[in-house]
Amino acid sequence: MLEKVSQVRLLVVGDVMLDRYWFGEVSRISPEAPVPVVKVERQEERLGGAANVARNATSLGAVTALLSVVGDDDAGRTLTRLLEEGQIDAGLHVDGDLDTIVKLRVIGRQQQLLRIDFETPPSHEILQAKLADFERRVADSDVVILSDYGKGGLTHIAEMIRIARAADKPVLVDPKGDEWGKYAGATVITPNRSELREVVGRWSSEEELIAKSQKLRAELGLEALLVTRSEEGMTLFADGETHHQAAQAREVFDVSGAGDTVIATLAVMLAAGADWAEAIRVANVAAGIVVGKLGTAVVTRQELVAAL
Repeated sequence: MLEKVSQVRLLVVGDVMLDRYWFGEVSRISPEAPVPVVKVERQEERLGGAANVARNATSLGAVTALLSVVGDDDAGRTLTRLLEEGQIDAGLHVDGDLDTIVKLRVIGRQQQLLRIDFETPPSHEILQAKLADFERRVADSDVVILSDYGKGGLTHIAEMIRIARAADKPVLVDPKGDEWGKYAGATVITPNRSELREVVGRWSSEEELIAKSQKLRAELGLEALLVTRSEEGMTLFADGETHHQAAQAREVFDVSGAGDTVIATLAVMLAAGADWAEAIRVANVAAGIVVGKLGTAVVTRQELVAAL
């Protein structure tokens, strides 16, 4: 099935960001305040947000296109260059009124000490133009991922789901916030445990979790609901069936971007012909690999084959 992945054509739409890393040594506490002093020794720039989802899918061998919005700035140009280097077909709409989202992480002794975010919401006009571009690109895709980071890049997500489903394309959504009515009609949504709790409330037993998840799945008209549960692994709720996978990681190094790996792997496996049980098994193995790496990272097909 992994051999078929190279024929999969994937479209990713959502909020992109540039992940900047400053790596340094920590040897003393500042005399000005009780904080560590980091002597920066090297810097790295990586694709973040929906761009990291696209990067993960490409790393597995899928032909990947990306639609998003960036600012007319240095970070936007860096994102464009990184996407080109990663062989991702990017349709980036440039909005001169916004700053490209940047997440700056300061790392000392292999630990994240601080994160600084730079962001402004995109304008309505640019998003409307993206919707027309989306309609054209859906026809050339096997599967669609809508990666919602709550930054305004998916204002028209309900319409995007309608267009993709009308074209008979599976739609996977990584949700944000507590207003999930806009995701109605998607094939599957992939919240983490805390995101699900925001929407359905707390649960005190596995039975209660199953009941609440299946009720939500039915209300939204989803084929499935995949809940990533950190150290408890992940559980998929489909019509009349539940599939659980225990957590894979032997040593968790960094969970940032793990959800991107899960949804990218799930999408390419479904498009390659896997059933739900097999698709989440592989996605779970991929997540186990990526949390053993520092920062937003990807899993290669070779790593996945070896782990499987």
